[in-house]
Amino acid sequence: MIRYGENEALVRAEFVVNPSSEAIKKLSEYDVESDGTIIISRRLSLDGKGAIKINGNTVTASMLKNITQHLVDVHGQSEHFFLLSEENQLKVIDGLCGSAAEQLKEELNSEISEKRKCKREIAALGGDEAERARKLDLLSFQINEIESADLKIGEYDELKARRNVLANVEKIMSAINSARSILNEDGGCSDGLNSASRVMNQISGINDEYAQICTRLDGLCTEVTDVAETLTDIADNLTFDEAEAERIEERLTLISALRKKYGNDEEEILAFKDKAQAEFEAISDSAALIEKYTAGIEKHDENIYNLCKKLTELRKKHSEEFCRGVESELKTLNIPNAKFGVSFNEYDRETANLQSANGSDEICFEFSANKGEPLKPLSKVISGGEMSRFMLAIKTRLKDLNGISTYIFDEIDAGISGYTAGTVARKFKDIANNTQIIAVSHLPQVCAASNAQFLIYKVEESGKTITRLKKLDESQKVEEIVRLTGGSATSEAARLNAKELISQFKN
Repeated sequence: MIRYGENEALVRAEFVVNPSSEAIKKLSEYDVESDGTIIISRRLSLDGKGAIKINGNTVTASMLKNITQHLVDVHGQSEHFFLLSEENQLKVIDGLCGSAAEQLKEELNSEISEKRKCKREIAALGGDEAERARKLDLLSFQINEIESADLKIGEYDELKARRNVLANVEKIMSAINSARSILNEDGGCSDGLNSASRVMNQISGINDEYAQICTRLDGLCTEVTDVAETLTDIADNLTFDEAEAERIEERLTLISALRKKYGNDEEEILAFKDKAQAEFEAISDSAALIEKYTAGIEKHDENIYNLCKKLTELRKKHSEEFCRGVESELKTLNIPNAKFGVSFNEYDRETANLQSANGSDEICFEFSANKGEPLKPLSKVISGGEMSRFMLAIKTRLKDLNGISTYIFDEIDAGISGYTAGTVARKFKDIANNTQIIAVSHLPQVCAASNAQFLIYKVEESGKTITRLKKLDESQKVEEIVRLTGGSATSEAARLNAKELISQFKN
């Protein structure tokens, strides 16, 4: 999109639309103000960065698309592929049905949503009978596995601490014995403190400071004696029991396995068991609830089916009127024997699609250009020239429904000429009474019918090819039509013929 040798490209477009148009309404949803004028600019740069602005407000590409779909409808030579898709054909018909179809689709969506809720409830209750039995077996196993473990909160950490003690019995005993010797042996800490206490007692009556020191020394003697006794108790109870060590390892292995399955600690594991127990009881007592939700699904399916039938009737009604209108347009476009129809699939309560908010319809546009030929799918029978006129007929019938302010036709008149070309030009002029048309064309009839004609041409400047757009005045328009008809620019007859062609479309 960016010219070779340049760093960026910029495109800008200005639209003037009715202040009550859909485009303005959509802008208001994005908090973009407009009095009917919409100025869009888009900048592309080589580094991948870009900017899109509408009336000076930065917007995203999706927001831009949501706005421009209400501004411009571009029809190119390849656009007929859009209508060859049956999904898109259905969109065209629904567009004709308007708000009535949208209302039915909303009701369908609501019913389908409620049906899905019922299905989720059944799934939560274990699903069908076989699925519930499997679920109950699993829950029973999980509950029994946790209950049989007889867990206590904090047990895992306590067991790890006990295992650590058993693994270090010799080291602990050595340290305790050394500490007791230091405290209790002759000349040890206890004897020293007692001696210091006796000496200080001799002067404790002299003043309070000495008395306080005596008191502190007495306290230390008592504390040392208590510590020594505690160490003795620990030593007496400190034994290595191999059976206990094995039990601890087995218990730790069990709890570790449960933690991997059900939670990070004993509290989470027990919470899992409580939840599983509640679910087990709910599934065990779920028969009545499942019957209730199953009946709900059946009721929603019936409602969905009835809504589908209403939507089908609405689509058929508007399709018939649409087909008559398109046939009428095709007759004016020199396909006098054209037949156009919309084929609907047949369905009943058993075969209907009850899962889609778009209804149960599958449609196919059918066409016949020649008298005596039966209707056949559009994609199988229509030629290129017929397709251009068919698309033009479609656009003509839709011009008052889609709210588009500008049609762009990009050489859709390719492959037609003569009388048909004149008919297409008149059809353009008819549409242009209400909707602006920008047509790219090589047909002299279409150019002659235009209110304003622009010439697109290329020139070479500074070693680069530049595309130019030039608005033609009346005399230049005549010369261009002479060129398109293959006449000589110096031929007065050719010029008169061109002027005559232009005059045909004046009124």
